[in-house]
Amino acid sequence: MNILFAASEAVPFAASGGLADVIGSLPAAIREKGHDCRVVIPLYKTMRPELRAELTFLTNITVDVSWRKQYCGIFTAIWCGVTYYFIDNEYYFGREGLYGFYDDCERFVFFSRAVLEMLRYIDFKPDIINGNDWQTALIPVFYQVFYKYQQGYQNIKHVFTIHNIQYQGNYGREVLNEVMGIPLYHMGILEYDGAINMMKGAIETADKITTVSPSYAWEILDPWYSHGLDRILVNKQYKLSGILNGIDTRLYDPEKDTLIERNFSAADPSGKKACKEALLSELALQEGDEPVIGIVTRFVSHKGIDLIRYVFEDILRLGCKFAILGSGEKVYEDFFSEMQWRYHDQVSVTLGFQPELAKKIYAGADMFLMPSQSEPCGLAQMISMRYGTIPIVRETGGLRDSVTDDGNGDGNGFTFKTYNAHDMLDAVRRAKECYDDPARWAPLVGRAMTSDFSWSSSADKYVALYHELCD
Repeated sequence: MNILFAASEAVPFAASGGLADVIGSLPAAIREKGHDCRVVIPLYKTMRPELRAELTFLTNITVDVSWRKQYCGIFTAIWCGVTYYFIDNEYYFGREGLYGFYDDCERFVFFSRAVLEMLRYIDFKPDIINGNDWQTALIPVFYQVFYKYQQGYQNIKHVFTIHNIQYQGNYGREVLNEVMGIPLYHMGILEYDGAINMMKGAIETADKITTVSPSYAWEILDPWYSHGLDRILVNKQYKLSGILNGIDTRLYDPEKDTLIERNFSAADPSGKKACKEALLSELALQEGDEPVIGIVTRFVSHKGIDLIRYVFEDILRLGCKFAILGSGEKVYEDFFSEMQWRYHDQVSVTLGFQPELAKKIYAGADMFLMPSQSEPCGLAQMISMRYGTIPIVRETGGLRDSVTDDGNGDGNGFTFKTYNAHDMLDAVRRAKECYDDPARWAPLVGRAMTSDFSWSSSADKYVALYHELCD
């Protein structure tokens, strides 16, 4: 099969979150299954110069954005065996940053239309186009309205993957004609609650809808998680499924990672102690055998920071230390900074994001705390297990699908169900009791490190889904 992934970002060319990690890893895993899998993303100004130097210019075309005709350059490069295409337009993508501009609607209308126009000029006809999140949601809509019966476009199937349902591409109804150029008699495809909702359009027109974990697929049928889209999803759930994301096991490999103090493995985890000692030293925390709890996250409410605030000092009284890395809302940054000032021997807080320090926390901490209110998939809990750091998570989305509670002595972490600070505290207490019993802790670390979160098994499920559409 020929599969084209369309997305707004991909590692290493442009990244702002987990979407880029997925698009940078999953196509290569599908390609290893014997399929021609390619990727198309915008060509952003922020791409590193050494990567930009590797691009090859293919051609330039014009793309209709309603009544406008816009320049579109098409570039290509090969990364890890996968062919990438880049859509170039200085006006739309020659900016500092990826999103958050007043004309994001127009920028990604252009990109979605350009992806379909590009197919006339490249030596690749996809059987499947897999869009990702609202920035590519118009690809199946444009295909349905303009391209379905054009020569060379027949029988292309569309899969749309929801990475985070909170961001849907909501705009006023005027964009339908003024920006998208879609006739008013097609408004029903995109209109939702009196506005134009791009994600709703993809849900209507794509052949399959996927999410990034099985639990998230059924959670978004509930108004608590759906941000208003549950009504349309309930009607379309016959084409909805969830496939758990994986992680790049070559990038996150404690046996070969050059950023950590000492390499180790599930068979020989002795190097983890040196990583912990180096982490304590670098963060100026008091040396000792007490467990270190790592937190690497954005400081926003849906990440469960409120729960951590409520019982933070209770956790410290259990005899735990914290290695915290992240940034976000000022109220949370100020809280963690105050905790570091009060308990400087037990708490280290680094504001911002430092990939090298994140790796050191994954490798050097004993536990990893993720009490998310919602978590479509989550990668940090998988990365932490890869490095033998035991996750403590709330059972939601991908956290539920990847972490099994060790209550019966056969899990790979500790979980709690309700969004409640004291339930989280109880999970931390159980983890501390296990840590204090080496006969229980060592096998738990082994189970965590040998959990399979590679992309290979996820790629098999994507391929099976594609076969459903093509066979």
